[in-house]
Amino acid sequence: VQLQASGGGLVQAGGSLRLSCVASGRTFNRHAMGWFRQAPGKGREWVATISPGDSTNEADSVKGRFTVSRDNAKNTLYLHMNSLKPEDTAVYYCRLGTSYWGQGTLVTVSS
Repeated sequence: VQLQASGGGLVQAGGSLRLSCVASGRTFNRHAMGWFRQAPGKGREWVATISPGDSTNEADSVKGRFTVSRDNAKNTLYLHMNSLKPEDTAVYYCRLGTSYWGQGTLVTVSS
């Protein structure tokens, strides 16, 4: 299984970004997918999850600002991030099931 995350970058506070994670090597639509993040000097924290049936959950810190979605035809997971804050600065990782991780993409939000 390979997961390739992309879409990170530098954005001003209040801005938006869309992260993508393309999966290969496994049946994508049978697995829950998730986004996690790790800020400098901190541990990795859960951000959002989407089930095979498209049920979603988001962490309280991002609820109402971030939306997780998936396109099974493209084997792609998305994280739509709006109203970004400096505290959202982190490396964002995608995960397939509970075992497979992408390489991370850096999001930097300037104040």
